[in-house]
Amino acid sequence: MKRYLKGLGLVGLVTLAGLFPAQRTVAADEKHIEFDMVRSATAVGAGCLPDAMARVTIDSKGPVEHMDVHVSGLPPNTEFDFFVIQIPNAPFGLSWYQGDIETNHEGKGQQKFIGRFNIETFIVAQPPAGQEAPVVHDQPPFPDAASNPATEPIHTFHLGLWFNSPVAAANAGCRGAVTRFNGDHNAGVQALSTRNFPNLEGPLRQLTP
Repeated sequence: MKRYLKGLGLVGLVTLAGLFPAQRTVAADEKHIEFDMVRSATAVGAGCLPDAMARVTIDSKGPVEHMDVHVSGLPPNTEFDFFVIQIPNAPFGLSWYQGDIETNHEGKGQQKFIGRFNIETFIVAQPPAGQEAPVVHDQPPFPDAASNPATEPIHTFHLGLWFNSPVAAANAGCRGAVTRFNGDHNAGVQALSTRNFPNLEGPLRQLTP
């Protein structure tokens, strides 16, 4: 039996935060959820990517989940970087680099990711005393940290998609700022996110393994 989870925003109304767009219904059952990603706050602020969106489906397979992401309305033949994140808008909190999505000549793309994408998704850090972190990229503006702070488990229930290149973002009419969000730490700005969900109620929270 399906249950339908609706967010706080309504079409044509402004939320208290003033940032959440109208939220689409999330369809969920015991082993499956579906939801949309929307234009990031950065894209909306710049007036770029007017037709961009993504549809995400997650199926629980027991030990893991399969997450299918279908994007559309993006620039053609462009590389993007996909992250599981704590908070949908900057400064994003703790984040995990999940993989890449590349669009075709129509600005559409698809990727399947396998991992833990449910209410138990979290990041924890318990670095041994005096243990340094590996430094692979040591050049500015965002070099690797040489040490990492300890933290108890923090859940990461949101998703975000970034331009792999600041040049590609600028060519699409978005800001050309450099961000940390690719493997070399020289990505462009965020294009899509799950900011249509409240900060503490990201869509991954809806799936219980």
